[in-house]
Amino acid sequence: MEYLLLATIVLPILGAVFVGLSPGRAAARLALFIALVTAALAIFAGIGSFPGITELKVGTLPWMAELADTDLFGILLDPLSLLMLLVVAVIGFLVVLYSNEYISRRNREHPHENGQARYYFWLLLFVGAMTGVALSPNLLQLFMFWELTTICSWALISHTHEKSALRAGYKALIMTHLGGLGFLIAIIVLYVSVGSVEFSALSLASPALASTLFILFLIAAWAKAAQVPFYTWLPEAMTAPTPISCYLHAAAMVKAGVYLICRLVLANGGLPGNAALVGIIAALVTMAVAVFLYFFQTDLKRLLALSTISQLSYIILGACLGIFGSTLAYKGAVLHIVAHGCAKGLLFLCVGAIAYATGCRRIPDLRGLAAKMPLVAVCFVVGLLGVVGVPPFGTFWSKFYIIAGAFSLPGTLGPLVGVFLLVESMVVFAWLLYVTQRVFFGAASEAAELGADPPWQMSGSLIILAALVIAAPLAALVVVSHLL
Repeated sequence: MEYLLLATIVLPILGAVFVGLSPGRAAARLALFIALVTAALAIFAGIGSFPGITELKVGTLPWMAELADTDLFGILLDPLSLLMLLVVAVIGFLVVLYSNEYISRRNREHPHENGQARYYFWLLLFVGAMTGVALSPNLLQLFMFWELTTICSWALISHTHEKSALRAGYKALIMTHLGGLGFLIAIIVLYVSVGSVEFSALSLASPALASTLFILFLIAAWAKAAQVPFYTWLPEAMTAPTPISCYLHAAAMVKAGVYLICRLVLANGGLPGNAALVGIIAALVTMAVAVFLYFFQTDLKRLLALSTISQLSYIILGACLGIFGSTLAYKGAVLHIVAHGCAKGLLFLCVGAIAYATGCRRIPDLRGLAAKMPLVAVCFVVGLLGVVGVPPFGTFWSKFYIIAGAFSLPGTLGPLVGVFLLVESMVVFAWLLYVTQRVFFGAASEAAELGADPPWQMSGSLIILAALVIAAPLAALVVVSHLL
């Protein structure tokens, strides 16, 4: 099992090299095969290992041998990394499958097939980097894969080489790398102070130092997960091809940031409450800013990007509530990684199907799509119900855990947070429902007249994700029960 897990990192990274050297459609077919095998290995190894902890130590560096009891390279699979691994690998496969048709001359939004080898090279490398993030056994290895995801996202956001895409990719690179510097500083200070880069090393530091380092890790997570004040790069990154936007939001890049916080909270009992309070306040501010900006968006992808920003705040918030003693909120945060990933992935691929058929993503120009694209309409509604938390879809379970966990805390902080989340959920549900009604119902607009449900590669990805919106959180609940 250990070597199967190791293969989920090595296979997509090595496969990316061969894909990058392959011509045109051959690159697409080879990438699909590699992504399928990677997902299958992740599922098989995960099921075979659960509920135990699987660890493989590969080795260290001779000049860092003084790191006591630390192997710098290896893999670690526990319930948290299992959930992250499955999200990364399964959604990665669905994105590659979807891309096999999306990157074509039939696409009215991006009507060309140029650069397929380059596209799939970076996409597979992205999958490998994210599996590396999920399975890293310590902070130093996680940081290496963390920075690789930054490079992959830059290349994929810039894929079309249009001026807006190049600018958006550069902005994403700079802003997320600034957060990465905070991560690196925290690792260096931690190593110098306590002689370890293990996830649990924060518990060895003094309370003041632990607070400072946790805030540095929070800054890294805020940049990666597009939280205030770093949030502006993510809406601009919507110039990327829609399958890349889907992967960025559902499984990769932004999820690395929240995964880091969940991992640190799990590994370190008794982190200082003042640092957790900083994370809670920042999450609430980010939610408020994102929801405010909802009402000014006319582009479907940018609207979904703002939704991602606020949903990632739920995860950071739930993890920080866990520091205050709410095990229920922490479990909800981890569950939200899965539930949000499936629902938001489905919504992005639906928008991609709309743009593929009509060449349009502007909300004012789309109306009556349900009559022309019934499968996409149904899947979009499923994704909507999943992302806003209507039972039994998607994030209902994770939001229930987080909100109930907030109300369970003594004092005023928890109930205030719980009320805020309830209000946010109702406002978001009302606005997204309004947008859905506007886009899919009524007389067909001129742009909607071009609509038609997409080919089987894209439709198949939509159907699988729609099923996962309901099934995946229920399965994840079993895994989450073994977290603490």
